[in-house]
Amino acid sequence: MKEQDSDNRLGRYLRARRELVSPAQAGLPPGGNRRVPGLRREEVALLAGISPDYYLRLERGRDKNPSQQVLEALARVLQLDDIEQTYLLGLSAARPKTPRRKRPEHVPARVHQLLAHLQMPAFVEGRAFDVLASNPMAVALSPRLRPGENRLRSLFQDPEEQAFHQDWTKAAADFVAALRTTIGDDIDNPRFVELVGEFALSSQRFRTLWARHDVRSLDGGTITVNHPVVGELRLHRDKLAIDDVILVVYYPDKGSDSDEKLQLLAALSPAEPAGTAPDRPIDDPRRVEWRGAAPHRSATD
Repeated sequence: MKEQDSDNRLGRYLRARRELVSPAQAGLPPGGNRRVPGLRREEVALLAGISPDYYLRLERGRDKNPSQQVLEALARVLQLDDIEQTYLLGLSAARPKTPRRKRPEHVPARVHQLLAHLQMPAFVEGRAFDVLASNPMAVALSPRLRPGENRLRSLFQDPEEQAFHQDWTKAAADFVAALRTTIGDDIDNPRFVELVGEFALSSQRFRTLWARHDVRSLDGGTITVNHPVVGELRLHRDKLAIDDVILVVYYPDKGSDSDEKLQLLAALSPAEPAGTAPDRPIDDPRRVEWRGAAPHRSATD
């Protein structure tokens, strides 16, 4: 049945997550002739200790104010981690929305100086993964880290970026889940609406991942990339929030093979700064394609 309204975020999330939990994972016999993937509604209700009718009302948007105890029980049944449970709790209508100030994402002058001094790939990104500023080493690592690029657009529409990631499938899933986490309750922000609409039209992979309703943070971690000049690099990633933007730094283990390759890359890269993107509000509809070229589809989509 169709949801009661188009703003039933809680119901859509519950349905998406129960479809990802198998009966075996929930400790139930698989049974036969199951018409839905994952758990049935009545199974979720039984395991959470609530009535099937009440759970149906939650999924269909008829009750948008469940108690924290109910949501925590559902999180347990749906096997959500801490980040996913926090996201679920935030979908309750009882949670007051904090208005966001609509202002340009600005890179402080001190951060430009920091970028100029860092000898490792470093750049500044906004909430929607727009690259706002970067140093020469970042651009040497990947031309898609120039100011004005969007990391999600590169990931889903640029074959070179897809080849750059040794595990593109995981990178794509992580970025989409991080985007949903970043959006939170700011669902009407024109920049987010624009990006989700663009990728939903151009990428089947994005549509599939978006429908899963995964949420996670994309902070520290380690990635392996395939650089076209120096080859495979294993790099750690750290993120630091500065005012309204995020400083991202990639670095290898000291004395490692990747460290030597990064030093070689530094010797081959230009010394002039990569620059910065012009300040524009994150919700400015004009901020569509910085490169000036029409986005192209990946061969994988």
